[in-house]
Amino acid sequence: MRLPRSPTIPAMASPTTAWSIAPEPFDSPVAAALWRAYYTEVSDRWYLLHEGRPTDPDELEREIAANTGDRLAPPDGVLLVARYAGEPAGTAGVRLLAPATAELKRVYLRADARGKGGAALLVTAAEDRARRLGARRIVLDTRADLVEARALYARLGYEESEPHNDDPYADHWFTKTLVRSAAPTGGRPAVGRAGTRRPNRTSRR
Repeated sequence: MRLPRSPTIPAMASPTTAWSIAPEPFDSPVAAALWRAYYTEVSDRWYLLHEGRPTDPDELEREIAANTGDRLAPPDGVLLVARYAGEPAGTAGVRLLAPATAELKRVYLRADARGKGGAALLVTAAEDRARRLGARRIVLDTRADLVEARALYARLGYEESEPHNDDPYADHWFTKTLVRSAAPTGGRPAVGRAGTRRPNRTSRR
């Protein structure tokens, strides 16, 4: 099924690929469709590994609806959508945990868009957005079974670190110092971490 298109937003296009990456409202139809695909995949993967079954449909709908993505809204966050040949293909988000620390969230590529260089482009674009928000480092957490994600982060210069949250599903935590290439623009320091809600299996990419 083709994902709906969102209103045109000026995009950051890669000169060597068919990828483009641009900010997207967290509650747009495109963002919602990608979030559903992302959550379904990683939740099913967890349940199949640990319980030999996919996610219960009622739980799936409940958790998708509960995590609206509003923490990735300006001024202290941003959601990016990657498009391949013009079609929505993936997401990455950042939000400020503290004035100098950003968190990487919702890094995802549709299965048919993988292996084409989009993941590194998405993470790099998210890091740039974190710098614009004033962050000097970026952190993330992930699950032990998501070995592809862990390999990607290691390749991009992330190092395993002490836990920065108490997510009961997180197995690995990573951090990376952001080398500032230009003065930050836009955004404003966060006054604190947003409120928490019941943990879910997608807290780790």
